[in-house]
Amino acid sequence: MENEKRLLQNHQAHGGGESKAGPPREGPALLQGLVVCGKCGRTMTVRYHQRGGRLTPDYTCEKECVEHGGAPCQRIPGGSVDEAVGQLLVESVTPLALEVALQVHDELQGRLDAAERLRSQHVQRAQYEAEQARVRFMRVDPNNRLVADTLEGEWNEKLRLLGQAKEECEKQRHAGAALLGDEQRAKILTLANDFPRLWNDPKTLDRERKRMARLLLEDVTLRRGEDIHVQARFKGGARREVLLPLPKTVGELKKTKPEIVAEIVGLSQRHTDGEIARMLNDRGWLSSGGCVFTLRIVNRLRRDYGVKSLGARLRAEGWLTVREIAALLECDQTCVNHWRKTGLLEGRRFSERRDYLFQRPSPSVVNQIKKRLRSKPIKTVKL
Repeated sequence: MENEKRLLQNHQAHGGGESKAGPPREGPALLQGLVVCGKCGRTMTVRYHQRGGRLTPDYTCEKECVEHGGAPCQRIPGGSVDEAVGQLLVESVTPLALEVALQVHDELQGRLDAAERLRSQHVQRAQYEAEQARVRFMRVDPNNRLVADTLEGEWNEKLRLLGQAKEECEKQRHAGAALLGDEQRAKILTLANDFPRLWNDPKTLDRERKRMARLLLEDVTLRRGEDIHVQARFKGGARREVLLPLPKTVGELKKTKPEIVAEIVGLSQRHTDGEIARMLNDRGWLSSGGCVFTLRIVNRLRRDYGVKSLGARLRAEGWLTVREIAALLECDQTCVNHWRKTGLLEGRRFSERRDYLFQRPSPSVVNQIKKRLRSKPIKTVKL
C-alpha cells in the first residue's frame, strides 16, 4: 500500500484534470509540482531557459493552451520566487519556531490524553451495559421464549457496540501515540541549526532541496500583476504571503544605474570625458555592460541623457575660443598660449586634445597685452 501510494504521487498523468506534484527532478526549480495558478487554480508547470550561463525556471499555466489552443493563463519568472520561498523555509525552521511547535505538540498531546480518558470511560460504559444485558438474559425463564429472544437480541447489540467502542479506542490510541521523548526533542531543536546550513550548502543537490521543501510545504500559489503575489501554504496549515517585484527586462538590466548618471552629471561641470572615465574607474564602478569606463562610453552616456560637456558649459558661460581671444587681442593665435602660460589669460582645457577655452579678459589686461606686443616681439609657442 505504501508503494502504491508513492507510485500514485509520482505519476505524471492522472486524468480528470487533476495533477499531482510528481517526483522531484534534477532541475533547479524548487517548487516543481507545488505551484498553483492564482488565476485559474490549476497546477503550473516548469519551463527552463538559459540566463547568465545557468538554467533559470519559469512557472507557466498552459492547461488552457494545451487542451483548447488558447493563450497561456500566466507566466512567472521563477528565480526570485524560489529564492523568496527558500528564505521563508529557512526562517520557519528556527529555534523559536520549533520550541513553539513542541509546545503546541504538548498541548495537543494533553488533549489527546483527555480524549483517551473519555474513550476509556465510553468503553467501560459499553462493557457495563453488555454485562447487564447478559445478566438479564441469564435470569429469564427459558420457557418464556419471546422474552428470552428479546433479551438475547439486546445482549448481542450491546456486545456489538462494545466491540465498536474497543476498536475505535484502540484505533485512536495508535493514531495519537506521538509522544516525543527527550532524545527526539533534542534532535528536533538541533534541526534549527542543521537545516539552514544544509539548505545553503552549495553541495546540496537541487533534488534534495525539493524533497525538504515538500516536507514543509503543501503548495505555493502565484499570481502576477504589478507585482508577483506569492502565498505559501505549509503542511500544518499556516500561510505566508510575499510580494515580489517583477524581474527587470533586458533593456532595464542594460540601463546605466541612476547613481552613475548623477555622478557623470556632477563631474561634467568641471572635468572632461576622459577625466570622468578615469575617476569612475578609480572608484571601481562598471558600465551597464560590465566594462570599465572609457572616453567613448562617457561621451555616449552624456549624449543619451542630454548632459552638456565641459566645453558646452564653458561656452554657455561666455568663455572664448583661441580664435576669438586672438581677435580680441589683435595678435596671432599662436601667441595666445604664451599669454596663458604667463598667467595673464585664464584658460581651461575642455577636451583630450589639449583644446582650451579662455575667460574674457578685463580691459586692463587687454591693454597690457597689446602694450607688450607693440613694445617687444615675443617668441611664439605652437599649440
